[in-house]
Amino acid sequence: MSSSILTARNLSKVVASAEGELTILHDLSLALNKGDSLAIVGSSGSGKSTLLGLLAGLDLPSGGAVALAGHDLGALDEDQRARVRAEHVGFVFQSFQLLDSLNALENVMLPLELEGHADARELARALLERVGLGQRLTHYPRQLSGGEQQRVAIARAFVAEPDVLFADEPTGNLDSHTGERISDLLFELNRERGATLVLVTHDERLAHRCQRLIRLEGGHLVDHVEP
Repeated sequence: MSSSILTARNLSKVVASAEGELTILHDLSLALNKGDSLAIVGSSGSGKSTLLGLLAGLDLPSGGAVALAGHDLGALDEDQRARVRAEHVGFVFQSFQLLDSLNALENVMLPLELEGHADARELARALLERVGLGQRLTHYPRQLSGGEQQRVAIARAFVAEPDVLFADEPTGNLDSHTGERISDLLFELNRERGATLVLVTHDERLAHRCQRLIRLEGGHLVDHVEP
């Protein structure tokens, strides 16, 4: 088994369409070590989100294989893949994906509570203070600005100390100033925590902050850059 934390070998994804089979991703391979950062860029429909879903085990490829934290995702059933994600993966989404019925502290506590951590409240409080929301612990998502909601989402993603953090357009719903601050926070926490970061974005400035960048067009890898 490779020492890489995340590897993809000859990944492809084919789906049925009205016109017949449609190939969304063509024969893509990559390998990431602990602490690496990778940006996936490309126009809408280029296969970015498909690739992220395959790397995270949210979907299975039509061909090829993904290994995440030593687990061959294709050899696992859905429940087993969910367990691997719970143990090794964090997510940050464009739409924040916070639970409206939980306040900021409870949203960040949730993944720890699901894993049975006795100190969930203390860990969540400490990380919310780290992201500048120590005075907003009891506020619900509807009481928070977009930037504050994304800070909560980032804290939730990092609180369980994932090996790999997947971020799908994390600044896409934010204005440029707030997006820049959120980007700074994301990379600061990533350095502090030593996670591997896989980032899907349309923002070229954000993408070039990563150590590596791949560009997709029509499901094909057309560029691989190490800035």
